[in-house]
Amino acid sequence: MVVTDARVIRVNGPVVDVEGFDDVSMLELVEVGEAHLPGEVIAVDGPRATVQVYEYTGGLEPGQPAAASGAPLSAHLGPGLLGGIFDGMLRRLDGASDWISVGARLETLSADRRWAFEPAAGLEQAGPGTRLGSVDEAVAVEHRVLVPPGVAGPVEWLAPAGEYTVEQPIARIGGTEIRLAHHWPVRRSRPVTERLPGSAPLTTGQRVLDLFFPVARGSTAGVPGGFGTGKTVLLQQIAKWCDADVIVYVGCGERGNEMADVLHELPRLEDPRTGRPLMERTVLIANTSNMPVLAREASIHTGVTVGEFFRDMGYDVVLIADSTSRWAEALREVASRTGQLPAEEGYPAGLASQLASFYERGGAVRTLGGATGSVTIIGAVSPPGGDLTEPVSSHTRRFTRCTWSLDRDLAYARHYPAVSWRESFSRDAEAVARWHFLHEEREWGERRERALSLLAEADRLESIAQLVGTASLPDAERIVLLGGRLLREAVLQQSSLSENDAHCEPAKQAALLALVLHVIDRCRELVEHGVRASAIEEVDFSAVTRARDATAPGAVAEVESVLDRIGPRLRALE
Repeated sequence: MVVTDARVIRVNGPVVDVEGFDDVSMLELVEVGEAHLPGEVIAVDGPRATVQVYEYTGGLEPGQPAAASGAPLSAHLGPGLLGGIFDGMLRRLDGASDWISVGARLETLSADRRWAFEPAAGLEQAGPGTRLGSVDEAVAVEHRVLVPPGVAGPVEWLAPAGEYTVEQPIARIGGTEIRLAHHWPVRRSRPVTERLPGSAPLTTGQRVLDLFFPVARGSTAGVPGGFGTGKTVLLQQIAKWCDADVIVYVGCGERGNEMADVLHELPRLEDPRTGRPLMERTVLIANTSNMPVLAREASIHTGVTVGEFFRDMGYDVVLIADSTSRWAEALREVASRTGQLPAEEGYPAGLASQLASFYERGGAVRTLGGATGSVTIIGAVSPPGGDLTEPVSSHTRRFTRCTWSLDRDLAYARHYPAVSWRESFSRDAEAVARWHFLHEEREWGERRERALSLLAEADRLESIAQLVGTASLPDAERIVLLGGRLLREAVLQQSSLSENDAHCEPAKQAALLALVLHVIDRCRELVEHGVRASAIEEVDFSAVTRARDATAPGAVAEVESVLDRIGPRLRALE
């Protein structure tokens, strides 16, 4: 820190006014008070600066000293992040005491731990993104040591294989010493060579998402839903079962018991790739509702910076932010304390641009080193009272490629995941359909369109049936209602508590959807040949609806065998 004569002149909750800085910049990291509370400059007016403090300011009073660091809030990036639990400023929480004192200096990466470094061979010249070697950090994810951005030149020296701390030099390039770890400003995107169009799907293991509202690798998705609709459970399922290389889970202002569930379950969950705990390729950033509110505002920037760090190594990363509404509330609190003119519902006028800049940091890219990687951002939205027209929800729908809207009526009817097929959408569906077509799944797009059309028609007819009764509808329309029910029960519903149904492999997803569509087509043929809809409705379709739970996650043959059991029952009606 730079020693100055700056003093605190006003304390307004987490917002502090400081006077006496000679040369301070916007977003510069500073320390205020005798406890050295960290904060960030959010306004400058001559020698006077307004600071948002990331700690509890009880006991801070005018006259106490302040010091500037000369640098913005930065993340310390290097080996040791995977499997760790951090706060919103990326200070390590695992291993700390139950109660962390105010102003405690918690390191991100251990300065004493030694890492086994294996250098690359034959390097004479190096530039940003050049791979210098690797570190044995986790079984599932090889930690690739890269030249940080802004460094290039001849390789003057490269350390031999051995064990080094994150602060020891392992190379000298163009006169600049390179270490295993480096710092990067959390509010600045890490540079890339080019952004690539997303096409390959991110498989989440959740049928309603993968089949109907897919998200491409490097895309963005919003998950709006009211209290009790299952947002956190759905996001935890995605974190557990998606096919990304690295998971960054940001608990942004959520209740402590929900984060405790995540911390309890992830270490016990087996990674299907390695058979080891899934936590070994997960980074948890926990900033719960009882932690300092302004560290919550920084947490999503910290999380996406960590995601970009692993993306630059050539990995596919999924960043889950739960929830962006709590982050927006932190922005609103800062805005009100600094006297900014409020916009919609008291949120600052810059809310839309801040949401856009956050989601913009997702993407599939070609890295500076020539590899391809991606960061897929999935943000939950918790609208007050379930009002999806409020600012955070409406702006999120504008800036994300996919919206997985959770419906309260579906949740109360015990239909999980409660993803509404009426309100959800995916702008990636066309690109994903092309990807499936090129990878021998030529009917994927057609099946998706048929199923969505059937669900929409079934919803329309259900509203009529509630008025006039199902028996009053024509036979063809009653088959549509039957088809909608089979789709909901056999495909859309999924139990997170079932060993077989907690996640579903793409092949089984396609088989289940093909099974239901085939049964519906057969029922329609029977009606066309004069069979009454009432007779078809009496057929036992339980083998179809139980197939999702009775078969293993990738058991395609078992799903297809259901046709052998249901076929004779339908043929008996002819």
